[in-house]
Amino acid sequence: MSAEQRENITYLCDEFKKYNYISEEDYSRYEVMRGLRDKIGMGVRAGLTSICNVLGYDESITDRKVPMEGKLIYRGIDVEDIIENSKIEDRYIFEEITWLLLFGSLPTYGQLRLFNKVIAELRNLPSGFSEDMIMKSPSPNIMNKMAAAVLSLYGYDELAEEKSLENVLYQSISLIAVLPTIMVTAYQVKRHIYDKKSMYFHLPKSELSTAQNILRTNRSDKQFTEEEARLLDLCMVLQADHGGGNNSAFTTRVVTSTGSDTYSAISAAIGSLKGPLHGGANIKVIEMLDYMKEKIKDPSDDDEVFEYLCRLMDKQEGDKTGLIYGMGHAIYTKSDPRAVILRKNLSEIAEEKGFGDDFKLLYAVERLAPKVFELKKGGKDICANIDLYTGLVYRTMGMPEELYTPLFAISRLPGWCAHRVEEKMFGNRLIRPAYKYLGVDRKYVPIRERKL
Repeated sequence: MSAEQRENITYLCDEFKKYNYISEEDYSRYEVMRGLRDKIGMGVRAGLTSICNVLGYDESITDRKVPMEGKLIYRGIDVEDIIENSKIEDRYIFEEITWLLLFGSLPTYGQLRLFNKVIAELRNLPSGFSEDMIMKSPSPNIMNKMAAAVLSLYGYDELAEEKSLENVLYQSISLIAVLPTIMVTAYQVKRHIYDKKSMYFHLPKSELSTAQNILRTNRSDKQFTEEEARLLDLCMVLQADHGGGNNSAFTTRVVTSTGSDTYSAISAAIGSLKGPLHGGANIKVIEMLDYMKEKIKDPSDDDEVFEYLCRLMDKQEGDKTGLIYGMGHAIYTKSDPRAVILRKNLSEIAEEKGFGDDFKLLYAVERLAPKVFELKKGGKDICANIDLYTGLVYRTMGMPEELYTPLFAISRLPGWCAHRVEEKMFGNRLIRPAYKYLGVDRKYVPIRERKL
């Protein structure tokens, strides 16, 4: 932007500020559910779903809100049971949970083999797509490139506008299969164009799981450990869905309700997840962690960590926003089961990879931040959310920060697709909430009579 352009934009911003303002009192006066949330921060009921349930309050008690240990339910099954059984059976389960979310039941061995075969056959990009849609138009931001690439796939689908159940499911499974390939390709091109580093492309292998292929194709030597792949698979399962009211799933439903195509709906969801208040929060946690490591000498000293967090909330440390990233959730109160499961599975590998102190600091944040919140803002049930630990999961694997949120998108894609199908089949109404108009009536003034 030139100096003249900057001056012009500053003038235009000043003009905007003259005539645009909505006060906090107006939101209260008109009883607006800001963010579609009620007075205690719970989402207002905007639809029905049988895909996923997120519990932070005891639903058996109807006359008041009683906090409880968090529960995440996929199609009626507690995610903790899913994880425990996967360990017993010693299997990768992201593909199995994708089936569960899309179809509503657990697959048999035969069904899962068929599903894995279908996914494997759809992992490669269309001929010429990498060169024409990614290499010729690189982006420094992988989420933006993924969203653009998904939209571009519309042009490679002769039935892009066909909205039968069969076609929407085919499009959904195709996107679930190919998005990891898009992510890795976009990142390699970004490395070459913007970071001036070598890029390398490896084809996915049909016999490997999604988690294994992500690690293999993104590394120059294609090497990874089973421990790394199992942890990534676990992380992906925990992020596969989070109810129809989470911002990106709701975005998918809003776009679907208009009758738009699958590619537009999923691209919009990626744009939603990119935001730092949604999927981008894991990067903010890592930034916060690095600030903490600069100032905290002993990660095991709770008093030192507590004092730092107090200064952080007072906007004296970190990014000076006063936010403790990775803490608090719109629904969970006493605990986020995803964070609990990740913490239990992360500690050992973090120590082995040399990130033991990082883990200790984050665990200290989880333990001490509720006390800091109580001191600074009064009593309220607050717990760590999954974003507190996902960034460190990716860091232990050597994943670049540019891929933290894209990995979240790949994980959440099965949930988005399940919500698209459900909204298309059973929603059957354009989503259109109301906004209260606060403008003042005025007369049109001819341009020759207008004055500054």
